[in-house]
Amino acid sequence: MDENKNQEQAFDLDDILKEFGSESEQLEPEEIIAEEPDPIQDTVRLDTVPQDTLRFDAVSQDTVRFDTVSQDTVRLDAPVQSPPKQDLGDTVRFSLPEDAYEQPVAEEEPVEPFSEEWEPEYEQPIGEYVPPQPIVFRPKSRLQELKRKLIAGPEKRYYELAEQGLGKLQAAIFLNLLIAVAAIGATFLYSMNYIPAQRLRLMIFWQFLALLLSAMFGSYQLMEGIGDLFKRRFSLNTLLVFSFLACLVDGVLCLQQKRLPCCGAFSLNMTMSLWGAYHVRNTEMGQMDTMRKANRLHSLVQVPDYYEGRAGILRGEGQVEDFMDNYNKSTGPEKTLSVYAIVALFVSIAIGATAGVLQGMEQGMQAFASALLVAVPATTYITLSRPMAILERRLHKVGAVLCGWQGVKKLCGDAVFPLGDQDLFPAGHTKMNGVKFYGTRDPDEVVAYTAALMSADGDGTAPLFAQLLDSRNGYHYEAQQLQHYSGGIGGVVNNEAVLMGTLTFMQDMGVDMPEGTRVNQAVYAAIDGQLCGVFAITYTKNKSVAAGLTTLCAYRKLIPMLTTGDFMLTESFLRGKFGVNTRKMAFPDRAVRRELSQVQPDQELPAMALTTGENLSGAAYAVTGARALKIAWSAGVAVHMLGGILGLVMMLVLGIVGANHLLTPMNLLLYELVWVLPGLLITEWTRSV
Repeated sequence: MDENKNQEQAFDLDDILKEFGSESEQLEPEEIIAEEPDPIQDTVRLDTVPQDTLRFDAVSQDTVRFDTVSQDTVRLDAPVQSPPKQDLGDTVRFSLPEDAYEQPVAEEEPVEPFSEEWEPEYEQPIGEYVPPQPIVFRPKSRLQELKRKLIAGPEKRYYELAEQGLGKLQAAIFLNLLIAVAAIGATFLYSMNYIPAQRLRLMIFWQFLALLLSAMFGSYQLMEGIGDLFKRRFSLNTLLVFSFLACLVDGVLCLQQKRLPCCGAFSLNMTMSLWGAYHVRNTEMGQMDTMRKANRLHSLVQVPDYYEGRAGILRGEGQVEDFMDNYNKSTGPEKTLSVYAIVALFVSIAIGATAGVLQGMEQGMQAFASALLVAVPATTYITLSRPMAILERRLHKVGAVLCGWQGVKKLCGDAVFPLGDQDLFPAGHTKMNGVKFYGTRDPDEVVAYTAALMSADGDGTAPLFAQLLDSRNGYHYEAQQLQHYSGGIGGVVNNEAVLMGTLTFMQDMGVDMPEGTRVNQAVYAAIDGQLCGVFAITYTKNKSVAAGLTTLCAYRKLIPMLTTGDFMLTESFLRGKFGVNTRKMAFPDRAVRRELSQVQPDQELPAMALTTGENLSGAAYAVTGARALKIAWSAGVAVHMLGGILGLVMMLVLGIVGANHLLTPMNLLLYELVWVLPGLLITEWTRSV
């Protein structure tokens, strides 16, 4: 009866297992691993199991096997019943005490009483400056950190400027230009006596109205000049405010005296001031756009005493703060013009006072207004902004920005610019064009020897030989006693002497060169003095590299220096490939090149420029652009200050001698236009970068 019952129960269990698709029906009984019993339904006591009956074999760190328990001890096919209703007999019962499921409570550590000798522990001392860590942009975490900083800084500022837009400035420039042209035309007609006497008062009123309209359209510049006073600064816009006030008072006097005011000169100055503001905003938008699109940043830093007493311009890891903290600071030329503007204001007041004492109040006010206008030629307002705007458009194309005035200053002066293998021929621009073997050597052995020698040298073409070796499933050797020569290298591989280099190098080393072995851009290999192979290598010219190398060789105090390990990149090869004047380049010995290529810039050195790519053109244009910008700024400030000083001297002489008939609006316009042409030409200097 019991057997039938057991069979019926086993049959029912099998049906259940088949219904749920269990895989255990395909296993042998001894291969089935018992699942952990429910501590509530099937309670099994450990203290009733003999030690020799139950054995635990650890299969893994968290797996326990019950493979030694006999069938009559633990029945897997037994029906599941509650413990009070089932008589287990000899069945092993596992039970755990009720408090076994309680989590242990950690004892509280005793708190030490307060002591005067106790001091709080800090991770870093208070007040210690921790410099920001450089951002490595390849890992995803670093890229996310970079994007977070770019969004919080350059991208936010870019959208602020985009919201302001350039339309209002462009409209103000256009309207002021129309007013200036109309005022200049009216002044020219008045000087040629084409204005009838009965129309003179109407002409004066029109000029006075044009003065007010010009000030209204340029109110942004006037408010900025007033704001600079509250910030304890004196700018050209501040001087423009005083010019407007002087011309306004002089215009009222002109209505009484029936003489033409100086509206044309003031409108021209206002137009140039607005044009300068347009350049400033457009430049900042371009810089922010370059930064916000960056996926990685590389900095240009200056390492002192890098090569033969000259500083070296090296590339390192860049940070967003290097640009954001410096791009908007006042430059040296701006400070110079600010000082000049203050001096010009006081000199103009002195000229007006002198003329007023000698000639009268009306003549003094006229001399004061005229002195303020000629003290700052019209193109002075764009002498700093326009060169930077022209340069920024070029830098934006190659993904580079300058880190303010400090970067511009440090990028100028005597320096060397190291050039590596990837600078001249980036990845993908060198390839193996063909191989020809000579002699009785096994080609696989020749490839293995040459690959070992090139790998030990770290040549820029070493990956090509390694790829060729892998394609032939060759054996990897190790080169020893590596030697560097002019145009080649040598070493010992598998106890055999191996030479690799150019054709000229092989001939100088006494290697017999058969007929027909002359190949352009090829690496020759010789083993034990016998020519064994010729590897033709193609170097593809990159237009971006050619442009960067050309602009680097164009500056006298900047020396491009070759630090590449590729013996194929000789002076004659670079001159023929890129068409540059290699006499301005430095070609140190191979040992010096290897030593200089290992120099890494200090992380604490300030960044002078940032590039968003690894191409040579971005770094080259940043260096040469900074030099051109400094020249344009220095020349522009000098020329316009010279023009302003000459104008003040003439106003002083005219005020003293009382030649008021020469202080006509037409003469002032002619003097302004004389300095417009050289001013515009100087601002074009950065276009040649």
